[in-house]
Amino acid sequence: MIEAFVLIRVQPFRSDEASIVMASLKREIQKVEGVKETKGVFGRYDLVAIVESKTSQDLGVLVTNIIKSVRRVAETVETETLVVGF
Repeated sequence: MIEAFVLIRVQPFRSDEASIVMASLKREIQKVEGVKETKGVFGRYDLVAIVESKTSQDLGVLVTNIIKSVRRVAETVETETLVVGF
């Protein structure tokens, strides 16, 4: 099993709704198969998803599915994936 942390930075379409958008995104991302936990964070990134997959190819699909769920309500989205090594 591959475990990873997906760091997500989001630019919502409307900045005045940022907190509502982030809470909604957190719930949406949590629904993606393979996502074990999602946390809203302060700092350089907005959300952290803790994920598990069987293969590295599955991890790529999982991250792509997370990005797709975010793009529905965000102008821009950036991710960085940290694979757990030990």
